Amino acid sequence: MNKATLIEAAAAKAQVSKAEAAKVIDAALDAAVEAVKKGEGIQLVGYASLTIAQRKARKAKNPATGAIVEIPARKVVKIKPGAKFAL
Repeated sequence: MNKATLIEAAAAKAQVSKAEAAKVIDAALDAAVEAVKKGEGIQLVGYASLTIAQRKARKAKNPATGAIVEIPARKVVKIKPGAKFAL
């Protein structure tokens, strides 16, 4: 499912127009991105939790050249699915 099909499905389920559903989904995603950029975690109980984790610097091999490159430390977003995503 991509963003367009998510908007269609949300619009149909909530019985609103696609434009209204798109505004709500865009606003929710923008708010989530802003919160994560501030270093805040997000908990959608039953659905998912997004947390910030620090990844250590490491060395890796460039597959094209075989050269060893240094990958710097950085922050990453970790997603933990909730109970409603149990398959």
